[in-house]
Amino acid sequence: LPPAVFPLSCVVQNYSWGKVGLESEVAKLVASADPLVQIQPDQPYAELWMGTHPRGDALIRDNRIPQKTLGQWIADNPACLGAKVKDAFQGHLPFLFKVLSVNTALSVQAHPNKELAAKLHAQFPEHYPDANHKPEMAIALTPFEGMCGFRPVEEIVSFLQNVPELRALIGEVAAEQLERSGSDDPRGVSAALRVCFTRLMKSEKKFFVDQLNMLVKRISQEAAEGKDTSGSNGELLLRLHSQYPGDIGCFTIYFLNLVRLEPGEAMFLGANEPHAYLHGDCVEVMACSDNTVRAGLTPKFIDVLTLCEMLNYTPAPSSSKILPAAQSQLDPHVYLYDPPVPDFTIMRIEIPASIKLYLISAMDSASILLVIQGTAVGTSTAAASEMSLRRGSVLFVSANESISLHLSSPEGMLLFRACCLL
Repeated sequence: LPPAVFPLSCVVQNYSWGKVGLESEVAKLVASADPLVQIQPDQPYAELWMGTHPRGDALIRDNRIPQKTLGQWIADNPACLGAKVKDAFQGHLPFLFKVLSVNTALSVQAHPNKELAAKLHAQFPEHYPDANHKPEMAIALTPFEGMCGFRPVEEIVSFLQNVPELRALIGEVAAEQLERSGSDDPRGVSAALRVCFTRLMKSEKKFFVDQLNMLVKRISQEAAEGKDTSGSNGELLLRLHSQYPGDIGCFTIYFLNLVRLEPGEAMFLGANEPHAYLHGDCVEVMACSDNTVRAGLTPKFIDVLTLCEMLNYTPAPSSSKILPAAQSQLDPHVYLYDPPVPDFTIMRIEIPASIKLYLISAMDSASILLVIQGTAVGTSTAAASEMSLRRGSVLFVSANESISLHLSSPEGMLLFRACCLL
């Protein structure tokens, strides 16, 4: 039988927003996994892609396997996905697993649900390359910051009253409509929020650039005088404006929650949820899709109309965006991040230094295993030979295969495992 558990060499994406050189967690993982890799000190290392996406299909590091990439191997051996996953997702790996190292903000964006994705793909295939939805989940590796979902209305109203430049862009009628909308009428609140956000995003370029410059000047002066600018979200405004001067996305900080994750905390982004990652390193898993509707903090194609139409205008506090990890009933070393979609689940596996032999258990799904910390030798009846695992190692594990880890590091191990639990 061909090996069903094998190491992968994964594709790095050098997007301009990534952390540079060895400041990047992506670069550190890649350099640790393969000492021959040269890390360029001035190059951004933004994303590591672990999966079968055509723009970043992982290479198989096992010369007994004739297929060169994971995508080819799964196409030839679809049973490796597990019976349920194979049937549910037509013989494809349903998720893309990533590591992200974010230095400057990513665009304000949302991902369509399946129905909208099919429509956008049919109408504009050059901008929306497939017909799938793209829910995502991010788990912090270092302190991580992002914007996600609409803030509670009282926070937005407070900004409308403290930031005259914002109020000017939205207009008095829309601002008052939001101020009057009562918590007893959630549909009225969502309607008022939609009007306000749409007015902001559709405002005339020259007008919003003037207002943004006035706002930045005012906050810079207040900050220089040592005043508290938190009522205008000053610190974040100046940071985003320095990264994307003159960009409408700078104003979205008054509408969207700022979510701060500590290492191990997770954020789930469902369909139509507006979001933008701001800074930090995380592992991320998503449904296999490239469909992104953007509307600011980006030089890429922006589709304001579609974005404003599709968004989920339900306000909620930032704490509601954090997805808790549940300790596994079967194994106290495993923590499950199980989002409300079938496409993916992540397990965080923390093995203390006192344990020298640990079994990565078999499951009825293919999975991808990433080592963040620690060293071990892995053995499996399904692997051709022993596999040396260290920080940055990535393994593909076919369904119903297990791996024995013989730990050799004094600090224990930290691994993440992406899979599909149907």
